[in-house]
Amino acid sequence: MDVIAAEDTRHTSGLLSHYAIRKKLVAVHEHNEHQSAGQLLARLRAGESVALVTDAGTPGISDPGAVVVDIVRDAGFAVVPIPGASAVIAALSASGIRANGFCFVGFLPASGAQRRKVLESLNTQNMTLVFYEAPHRVVESVQDMASMLGAGRRITIARELTKTFETFHRCSLGEAGAWLAADPNQQRGEFVLLVESLPETEPGGIGEDAERVLKLLMAELPLKQAVKLAAEITGAKKNALYEHGLKIKDSL
Repeated sequence: MDVIAAEDTRHTSGLLSHYAIRKKLVAVHEHNEHQSAGQLLARLRAGESVALVTDAGTPGISDPGAVVVDIVRDAGFAVVPIPGASAVIAALSASGIRANGFCFVGFLPASGAQRRKVLESLNTQNMTLVFYEAPHRVVESVQDMASMLGAGRRITIARELTKTFETFHRCSLGEAGAWLAADPNQQRGEFVLLVESLPETEPGGIGEDAERVLKLLMAELPLKQAVKLAAEITGAKKNALYEHGLKIKDSL
């Protein structure tokens, strides 16, 4: 290897020094990918070999690298992947979630309004949703998830994977915000948030959890109010809840 293209040369140089590896380092980060790609192409055309690394993950997976890889491939050069760190797969493998598929979303928008808009668009995805999140936004993000995806859905909060304070916590989305807010230590580090898929229901059905919530609310509230609250709590569709509520009333 002639050159190592690194997200942060300071971090990578420390690792290289530890193993007594002496190679030229070139910075490739989100602010200079297009410029760096041209420099790396020149080296490849000169017959040099280049390695691309990021600080704590895999290039191109919520990390810099995709632009460089795209440009290098378009120029006719081979790009050889080396399996490495993947917080997505690590979190899924240790979560206990039995999923046939998952949707990796990455980081949600920092703006609350934009974040909720993205979450609303994901509400009907019937697969596990995987997010990355920063510590200063994690409480707000899980609260928005509860609001937009349904407070009854299950979430696995994976924090500081492979590090000293690694934590896995499983609860409902409705409980997640309070759990995080109760302990500032649980708001530190890097997060992978795994929201389980919607529970399977019969066509036109609402699911066992939603039915239980609806019945409890109907015991205390008029049908329309019970339906509105049940939809907010469980994420079930209002129309389906209302139809089911009518059936419950008829059976009483």
